[in-house]
Formats: sequence, structure tokens, C-alpha cells
Amino acid sequence: MDNAAYLDVALRLANADLRDVEGLREALYEEPWWAERVRESDLRALRPVADGLRRVFTAAVAANRVDVQAETNALLSAHPLRPQLSSGHGETENWHVHVADPGQPPATEVAAAASWGVAHGIVHYGLERWGRCAAADCGRFYLDTSTNRAKRFCSQRCANRVHVAAFRSRNRD
Repeated sequence: MDNAAYLDVALRLANADLRDVEGLREALYEEPWWAERVRESDLRALRPVADGLRRVFTAAVAANRVDVQAETNALLSAHPLRPQLSSGHGETENWHVHVADPGQPPATEVAAAASWGVAHGIVHYGLERWGRCAAADCGRFYLDTSTNRAKRFCSQRCANRVHVAAFRSRNRD
């Protein structure tokens, strides 16, 4: 993984429905190494991390530098990186670095990765590109990496729903 992938983990965790382990697995679908191993204890450990990430993203959307810094530093302090070199899982020789001991529960590494990802995202993108979905029934956080900085929705799905509803409303009138 690279720092962009860690930021993606942070966004998916902040936007996840963490009512049950399946919701956590869905959030971690791109990291089967974690998703396949998560348990109820990981879910309990990651709920406060998701809350902290939501506080960071809320502050970033509001361009509140003081809260962004305080909340991000709180996450980094609570979930520090403990890099571990790995030569792969199983028979393959696939050198990579884990941000925490891969022998620990998945929550340990997910929390460190998400904390590092959000910090790196703030450094790389500043506060101007964070947003919250404009769909009334959504509210998910996103990072606008578009050239013109015009993103208003977390996904194409939300954008399509809103635009179709607006089109149908105009045609009814």
C-alpha cells in the first residue's frame, strides 16, 4: 500500500456502517488481508477510530485548521505507526511494509493506516478539497481530486440520484 491507499482506508472507515462486522468487512473490501480476519473485537476497537476520522473530516470540510490538527494528532498519538518489513504472505516474495505488526489484530494496523492516511491527505491536499456529499440522504465524506474542484457528491451513484430526481421534478411541473 501507499499513502493514497491509506487515505482511501481512512475515508472508507469514516463513511462505513459499523453496526456489525459485515459492515467493517465491506469497508475493508480492498484489503482482504484485513477484511477476512476482522472480528467483533476489531469492530469495537475501530468504532472510536471512525469517530475520530469523522471529526477530522468535519473540521477539514469547515476549514477549521485548529480542530484538524488537534483531531489528527490525537489519532496519530493513539494509533502510532510501527512499521514492519514483510516478504509476503505465503510462498510469494512480495516485499512490502506493514504500518503495524501484522501479527496483531487487524484493528491495530487499520487504525494506524487510517490515522497516517488522513494526516498524509491533509498535508498533500490541504483543506480546500474535502467535502461532504450534497445528496440530502447521504452525508459521506470525500476528497475532491478533480481538476476544476467542482465535486459535490461522494459518488457517481449519489450524483445520478440527485440529478434524476431534479429532472423528474422539473418535468412534473
